Amino acid sequence: MPNEVNRPLTAMSKDILFHTIFPHETSKTWVVFVHGAGGSSAIWFRQIKAYKKEYNVLLLDLRGHGKSNNLVQNFVDNNYSFNNVSKDIIDVLDHNNITSAHFVGISLGTIIIRNIAEIAPQYVSSMVLGGAVTRFNTRSNTLVYLGNTFKHFLPYMWLYRLFAFIMMPKKRHKESRLLFVREAKRLCQKEFIKWFKLAMDVNPLMQYFKEKDIDIPILYIMGKEDHMFLGPVKEMVKRHKNSVLQTIHHCGHVCNVERPDLFNQHSLAFIAQQNR
Repeated sequence: MPNEVNRPLTAMSKDILFHTIFPHETSKTWVVFVHGAGGSSAIWFRQIKAYKKEYNVLLLDLRGHGKSNNLVQNFVDNNYSFNNVSKDIIDVLDHNNITSAHFVGISLGTIIIRNIAEIAPQYVSSMVLGGAVTRFNTRSNTLVYLGNTFKHFLPYMWLYRLFAFIMMPKKRHKESRLLFVREAKRLCQKEFIKWFKLAMDVNPLMQYFKEKDIDIPILYIMGKEDHMFLGPVKEMVKRHKNSVLQTIHHCGHVCNVERPDLFNQHSLAFIAQQNR
């Protein structure tokens, strides 16, 4: 039987993202979790137990987030791009001699995973994209425009709370809102602005991804109440032969937190299918 109580291994270095590994006793398969903007690896607390029973698990904090906030000062002064952020993760994989993995992401993290599949597909066995961002609609474009206009004048947490409430407005979304706001407090104003500018590049990049199918299997997991992003994901799945969609009732944007039972069930079944 795999040892379910393996101690996690953490890595702290000024040259690499903070990350935690849960090694499996027998499996050679890796699963890498990528959180969204303003979050941290803490967002996956309801996935770790289920996943580490089956696979080697790697959690990481993106540049400027979580415990990478103070550890990667060399990243903080650089211009942010999806390619640079993706290469941060590839560096973590190389550091740990991980040649391929299944990737699980949430929100803006799904774009980073899709970008890794574009620039270094050899690392990506499959993708599970929860609360996926494939295009900003009129409402989200308006939010980004307003945020970009006032980002230097208003405290970033005001903007972040507003975005969180508009994306997750229902009472049952409250836990997700509070979790994201709590994690976002670790960001400084300067970091928030850099990630906010990165969001401005979403539509051009995703338009390219929409036009180009990819051979890597993709599972989209979306909440039925993810009113800002579900529609564009449905359009994407119709166009791409290797993509499938699972929707979860009574669930909003952060589906891995709101309905972890179904998120874990769907995602683990999908990954197991790829390993056959």
